[in-house]
Amino acid sequence: MKNAKGNGRVTLLVMRDAQHSVKQLHLSKPLMMAVPAVAVLSLSGLVLALQAHSSQVISQLEQKVTAESLKNVQMQRTVNSREQSIERLQNEIVNLSSQAKDMKQRMDRVDELENQLKQFIDKHGTTSMAEPASGAKASSLSWDASQHVGGEYIAVHENDMLDLAQETKDDFQEMQTLLRSMENQIPSTLKKAEETQDRISGQPDLWPTESRVTTSSFGYRTDPFTGRASFHAGIDIAGDNGSPVYAAGAGTIVTAENSGGARGRYIVIEHPNGLQTWYMHLSKIQANVGQTVYKGEQIAELGSTGRSTGPHLHFQVVKKDKPVNPLPYIQ
Repeated sequence: MKNAKGNGRVTLLVMRDAQHSVKQLHLSKPLMMAVPAVAVLSLSGLVLALQAHSSQVISQLEQKVTAESLKNVQMQRTVNSREQSIERLQNEIVNLSSQAKDMKQRMDRVDELENQLKQFIDKHGTTSMAEPASGAKASSLSWDASQHVGGEYIAVHENDMLDLAQETKDDFQEMQTLLRSMENQIPSTLKKAEETQDRISGQPDLWPTESRVTTSSFGYRTDPFTGRASFHAGIDIAGDNGSPVYAAGAGTIVTAENSGGARGRYIVIEHPNGLQTWYMHLSKIQANVGQTVYKGEQIAELGSTGRSTGPHLHFQVVKKDKPVNPLPYIQ
């Protein structure tokens, strides 16, 4: 390089190799100084552009990181919420299962009571019914269960909860079947129970004959044999000879005999509350002393034995050894 002082120019000699000629480039000093400045400025601009781009990229990345962090937070909240929901669902399944078992025990107890009622009905001579569907079950606790619990903590897995849910579903299906059976059976059972209760009732309130024709009332009357005033201790019910005579109420036969006197063949039944019913002038006795009879059970046949003018039943009610008017009882 040569410096031309006269014209303020700079000459650059370019030598490629020995075989080529030397080339000269003449540059002015201002241009020579401008080139490095332009290069420096270009580099500076490039650096600034790179910094700006980097800042933008970093800002975008930070925004993405922030957005991802928010998503993670929301996801964590969702997971926590789902876990809480699952936990609540598990608790509900456990509670529902417990309630199902308790309800099933109570229903089994009701079923047991129904079977006992059927046995009671069968025992007292009503139409036979179906055998009990199931045996006795344990009744539910009467204590507050929340005050009498304990034990170690054992975690519950998902499969365990699925099994428990299926078991609870089976329990409810079994209860539905039992409910349908009870709905079909209980009305008839209750009806039979009412009939049985009526039959074993000791209250003498049943009319004792098929006939309802009374020929003589309770109290003072003219005696049919002597024509004099007398006291009649019961009522006379006319009927056909040999027609059935029924027990007015459940009780125990304390007398069944042929007196050979005014009563003829007669029966006395002992009822609760100091009551007795007397059945006189019978043609045939169909009960024995000491026998327990039900209300409406045939105990004799109507007749005209003893002091009688024709076939009829002399029926009287005795309360604490004193005859009382039968009509308030049997009407």
